Amino acid sequence: MDHWYRVAKRATWSSFPDVKQSFNTADFVAPNIVFDIGGNKYRLIAEMNFARKVLFIRRIMTHKEYMKGWKA
Repeated sequence: MDHWYRVAKRATWSSFPDVKQSFNTADFVAPNIVFDIGGNKYRLIAEMNFARKVLFIRRIMTHKEYMKGWKA
């Protein structure tokens, strides 16, 4: 989590492909970006406003919780 935070804090992402360059396992699940954290043990769900350069963390959960469904 610390590594993700340090990279995200310094990032100047302007699109999802920029995010993929920093985190190649990130997935776009509209309107969110799903990051694999801790060797795939956790998921960080975020929404990114690229125009304003603002990232909103929506949820942090275990891989098991994520697989149960998180959009409900």
